[in-house]
Amino acid sequence: MANIDVKVPDIGDSHDVPVIELLVKDGDTVTKDQPLLVLESDKATMEVPAPAAGVVRALQVKLGDKLNAGSAICQLESEGAAAAPKPAPKAAAIPEKKIAAEAAPTRKAEAPAAAPQGGGSVEVRIPDLGDSHDVPVIELLVKDGDAVEKDQPLLVLESDKATMEVPAPAAGTVRALKVKLGDKLSKGDVVCSLEGAAGVAPATKTEPVPATAGVAVHGATSAPQSTPAQPSMAGRTAGITAIQGSDPSSAVPYAGPATRQFARKLGVDLAKVRGSGPRGRIVIEDVQGFVKAKLSAAPTAAAAVSGGSGIPPIPAQDFSLYGEIENKPLARIRKISAAHLHRSWLNVPHVTQNDEADISELEAFRKAQGEELNLKLTLLPFIMKAVAAVMKQYPEFNSSLSADGESLVLKKYCHIGFAADTPNGLVVPVVRDVWSKGIVQLSNECGELAKKARDGKLKPDEMRGGCFSISSLGGIGGSHFTPIVNAPEVAILGVSRSQMKPVWDGKAFQPRLMCPLSLSYDHRVIDGAAAARFVVALGRLLGDMRRLAL
Repeated sequence: MANIDVKVPDIGDSHDVPVIELLVKDGDTVTKDQPLLVLESDKATMEVPAPAAGVVRALQVKLGDKLNAGSAICQLESEGAAAAPKPAPKAAAIPEKKIAAEAAPTRKAEAPAAAPQGGGSVEVRIPDLGDSHDVPVIELLVKDGDAVEKDQPLLVLESDKATMEVPAPAAGTVRALKVKLGDKLSKGDVVCSLEGAAGVAPATKTEPVPATAGVAVHGATSAPQSTPAQPSMAGRTAGITAIQGSDPSSAVPYAGPATRQFARKLGVDLAKVRGSGPRGRIVIEDVQGFVKAKLSAAPTAAAAVSGGSGIPPIPAQDFSLYGEIENKPLARIRKISAAHLHRSWLNVPHVTQNDEADISELEAFRKAQGEELNLKLTLLPFIMKAVAAVMKQYPEFNSSLSADGESLVLKKYCHIGFAADTPNGLVVPVVRDVWSKGIVQLSNECGELAKKARDGKLKPDEMRGGCFSISSLGGIGGSHFTPIVNAPEVAILGVSRSQMKPVWDGKAFQPRLMCPLSLSYDHRVIDGAAAARFVVALGRLLGDMRRLAL
């Protein structure tokens, strides 16, 4: 039995960094690299992982505490812990927020990765991106002919792990810009040339060096490995988050990747936000304050149609006045889902069409085939295949409204998402190319994606690109409900628990297994008659799956 003292790793030049999430409590059993808490500075959000598997003891921090490198967090009681001290894993950036702290393995000196050319120009190339390749350009901040200062951001890249800016290695004029929005770039790809930057020496490349932190065993603090010029977390972040001048007339807002990512999620134009940070830097709190100010302002007709702004907030109450309470922080997935669902509910005029499908024969076939194939067949892949077939008949259900609201984007592919219930909240994995797949293949893919969702291992790409969603509550109960459209999709099908009911066949009442269906749709795109036809066609297909062969 060994006790490992867990401390905050090296967080660069950041001090008094607040704890924004506490993910464990005394007595919790954790695995190696499981996050213990989340810190957030004005530069990055980072998780502090467990250096080994064990039981949390003597937890010394609480929500809101401000910590520094070396601050004690807790002890890990571990039977299999090694007696010798080991360095703790580096603080990991949160994937959902895509903070740049994780994705910058090199020092600032090497970030530009530029080589001087003749004629007083510098060729700007993409710096070392670690193990990331084909990273898309999500923002292009300059154009040919623009004059830029040294370290001014030229473009923003976003991988699955981080959002990062590529800064100018020197002052000059942008020439021969070779990239455009949406291009996928890798290390060494040419961005542009900087004219008028003569005399700039090429950047010296250094090998990436991971940050280390001391973890004490029985009170003895381990020494970090001997590595020359080891960069701190803040140093790595600085390599891709270039400091820009605070001139308010600048075309590029002065903000870091974390703030830019947060603003994009909320649809906020950073050019309209006043920064309160050092030298006018825009921080996340400034974006939050901007949104609150907009929501509290008097609504206009345009705002009411496009964003649902101007809705009075629910007054805050002190519930402890009426009895004992407990505050339970929302899981990160639930926070992200809440914002997305709220946005969809405010922007999409929902209507729900309810119906029932007779699945008596389908249920018998499902059970028989499951036994014959020795495969766990659920109702979901059958419904998914049927929905895909009906979407071919009614292509407006496989569309999205254009950003200007003037046209429909009709999709020639069929990717269907399904709501998966996980311990941390609801996620929607997407099954691709449903038109070209059979029931068994769909069943296998749904099972694999559902397991990944429960284990928290879904990749961002596995939750994108859906054309239609299915939310099934059949395993829980209920008759009908109103699912929220997963915008920018235009419809979602809710499936409730099937029940045996007496159904009149023209001569007598027969016991039939009836499955309740609830189709919610965007009334800007789909009218009531089309929705009714869709549900009726789906019910017929589920009633006799042989129609799929026609």
